[in-house]
Amino acid sequence: MSMSATLQDCLRNKGSRYEILRHPYSHSSIETAAAAHIPGDRLAKTVLFEDEHGYLAAVLPSTYAVRLSELWSKTGRRLALAKEVDLRELFKDCEYGALPPPVCTAYGMQTYLDESLTHQPDVYFEAGDHEELVHMDADQFLALMDQAEHARFGRRMQGMSV
Repeated sequence: MSMSATLQDCLRNKGSRYEILRHPYSHSSIETAAAAHIPGDRLAKTVLFEDEHGYLAAVLPSTYAVRLSELWSKTGRRLALAKEVDLRELFKDCEYGALPPPVCTAYGMQTYLDESLTHQPDVYFEAGDHEELVHMDADQFLALMDQAEHARFGRRMQGMSV
């Protein structure tokens, strides 16, 4: 499988400039950063949450974890991690088990972008499969994510280096 059709449409509609970086098959964002030889702070991962009101996406560096209390405070919602089985239905054009691309607003989902990603010179993110990353300059990434709300909800994980 290759890039998700939703992501392709989003990149085309925004006139985004980007490149595709292939990497060995990986199962996690930390593994992807290592396999692709890129800084983990520049690899955006998407974490999906749910509550009785629906789904919400949080986008942050692969070296960070979500501080759920901060996200609850920002959203006013008592969110829990979304179930893997639900993700299959939400992201039908993505490979099973792959991290969804960060443009979750294109999937009709409220999206929050951690402020730490706005300070990077460039950003990488999963294309909807296990072997391709999209790479773009920060200004292109921020334009792509223009419908996401910016907030501080991430913290660097113990033992994670830039």
